[in-house]
Formats: sequence, structure tokens, C-alpha cells
Amino acid sequence: MDERRLVPAFVELADNLVDDFDLIDFLALLTDRCVGTLRVAATGVLLADRDGVLRVMASSSDEARLMELLQVQNDSGPCLTCFRTGQPVTIPDLTVKPERWPRFAEAAQRHGFTSVQALPMRLREKTVGALNLFHTALRPLDPQVTKLAQAMADVATISVLQQRAAEDQGLLTRQLETALDTRVVIEQAKGKLAERYNLSMEEAFTLLRGYARSHNLRLTELATVFVDGTRSLPDLRPNS
Repeated sequence: MDERRLVPAFVELADNLVDDFDLIDFLALLTDRCVGTLRVAATGVLLADRDGVLRVMASSSDEARLMELLQVQNDSGPCLTCFRTGQPVTIPDLTVKPERWPRFAEAAQRHGFTSVQALPMRLREKTVGALNLFHTALRPLDPQVTKLAQAMADVATISVLQQRAAEDQGLLTRQLETALDTRVVIEQAKGKLAERYNLSMEEAFTLLRGYARSHNLRLTELATVFVDGTRSLPDLRPNS
């Protein structure tokens, strides 16, 4: 755990409590800061749509995204149980075949993960999603890391729900629908970058996000103009 990054990470997450709120950018920031600050191997975020169905919204690596998709597609896994119960769920040792979610455990091990934690994104009685932490180190889970990760999830939940109280109960649904639409564009941009520069999808996303931040652009805005070609981006390449 990098204690020097803790305060800046929480400040960044809280700084998103503004009117001009981009859900995809914010959740990407959350996964980034969990990995960079808490020293977990990978993270992923699922949020519920209008029907209460969880959707993959952000992940720090391709492996984490695949594990999130596996749970959603099979309607089974620690993250789904965490969301439905509003309680943390932990698989402390994936090498010991668990009675629940054996398919998930087997897939997680194939991707190099040794343990998994799912933490609720909850405010009072309202659970909007779940944060998954994936570990690769063969050591006991650190309770302090779990506590800090839950605190980050709590701050993120407030950010997601902030305008609902101020406006109406449909705000989060509209934000989520927009986020799902823009997620498709981001995936298209990642694929286009990966093909053009012979990158992995994870490397392509890192490049895309880095360009957006260095040029003060929204990630979704950059992905859109890159995919539809409405603006030339000559320096959008590795090591530019």
C-alpha cells in the first residue's frame, strides 16, 4: 500500500462531486487509484442498470474485465452476491476450490489471481454496484487495504448518486445509459488503436486515456472523434 498516494487519491475522487460529471472517466479513475494506491493486482466496477442488472463499467486490466464479464454472463459470482446482499464477499484462497462459484474460481486462477474481494458500492440501504479487487500475491489479505478500498467505494457511490437527490430518481439511469453507449465507442477506439499500433487492448486504453488527460479532453469525446475521424489526431501514438 502506498500511503503517500492515499490522500491525493481520496481528494481526486471527492473532486468529482461536481455538476459536470462523466461516469466512465470517474470509474476509470477509481480503478486506477485502487491499483496505484492499494497495490492490488487489478480492479473492476459493476453498476446496475434500470432493471437492476449489473453491467461492466470499468476495469484496470483485460484480465479483470474478463472476470467481470464472466460473472455477468453467468449471473453468478462474488460480485453479484455482494451487490444483491449489500455485503462484502471474499474468496481468500482460490487454490482451495470453493463450494460456490467453482467456474469463476477456475477462471480467476487461469488469469493468475490468488484471491478476490467484492465490496458493495452502497449508501445507506441503496446499493448501486460493486467494486472487485483481484490479488496475485500469496499472502493473507490485509484488513487495512480492505478498509481503505471500501472507503474508496463509499466515496465513489456518493459521486454516482450525488445528483439523484438534487434532481430526480431517473438521473442515475440516464447517466448509466449514456455511459453504456459511450463505453461501446471507447471499446471501438481501443480496438482501432490496438490494430493500428500493434498494442494490447489494455495498452491501447492506457494510451487513449493518457492522451485525453494530457490534452484536457474527455475520454468519451476523444474516443468519438478518433472512431468517426471528425478530427485529425496526428500525435495519438505510443511514446508521442
